[in-house]
Amino acid sequence: MLTDLSPLIAATARWLTGAYPPSGGALASALCEAQARQAVTVAARLRYPTALDAGLVTMAGPGGAARLDWITGAEPAGDHPAEEWAWRTWVDEVVASWAAALLTDADLAGLAVGALADGDHTADTAAEFRRLLAPDDGDRRAAALLRHPDLLAPVAELHHGQLLDRLTPGRSLAA
Repeated sequence: MLTDLSPLIAATARWLTGAYPPSGGALASALCEAQARQAVTVAARLRYPTALDAGLVTMAGPGGAARLDWITGAEPAGDHPAEEWAWRTWVDEVVASWAAALLTDADLAGLAVGALADGDHTADTAAEFRRLLAPDDGDRRAAALLRHPDLLAPVAELHHGQLLDRLTPGRSLAA
């Protein structure tokens, strides 16, 4: 069974950086992407903590970006050729919501990274998620929209309760 979450992580991070684009040039774009990818990676590993969970979402598909597009006012996918929007089917709404919450709440991000030890996914250290946990001024400038609590609130609030439940000690690992 395929248990690689990288297509889901890549698509969801791409959606976040498209909905909340970087401020600046190529370096800002790379810094913003790194922060989005780290937040999405943590969220995906929390959402799908076991190999079985990851395998099931890989087989069934995560659901797509339609509701997120509607909430943020993004263009509907139907206006473009399929090859331009097919990646959007790999966006996971819950993972995007959890990542948005992590990007706007440093304490919650710290709890989430600490909780990764409970699943099958390996997390080297908090250093792997440095840009999420301890962004410097350059990171913050590059991802000003991506880390803005008011702008991300509609997405972050979608599944905030589920994230808090997941981070509650003693909770079962099943997604």
